[in-house]
Amino acid sequence: MFEDLGFEAQEAANLKVRADLMLDLRRYIQERGWTQAEAATFFGETQPRISNLLKGELSRFSIDKLINLLARAGLEVQVETKLKVA
Repeated sequence: MFEDLGFEAQEAANLKVRADLMLDLRRYIQERGWTQAEAATFFGETQPRISNLLKGELSRFSIDKLINLLARAGLEVQVETKLKVA
């Protein structure tokens, strides 16, 4: 997906992981019907930071940060690796 946009394989893999984690966080917030302010309070973040998250601004979040937010929500993150098919 990201490789198709011209990213190197390593960066594309990182972007894909961050995008998937962000989508899970967005879903969590939307399922609860929270406003950005309510989500900010729950996660201990600012409202603008939650806005960045909901807009999918990948460059503003590390994988570590996203995993920490998911853990705060009580969501378990599992990592899977496999050989890439050539």
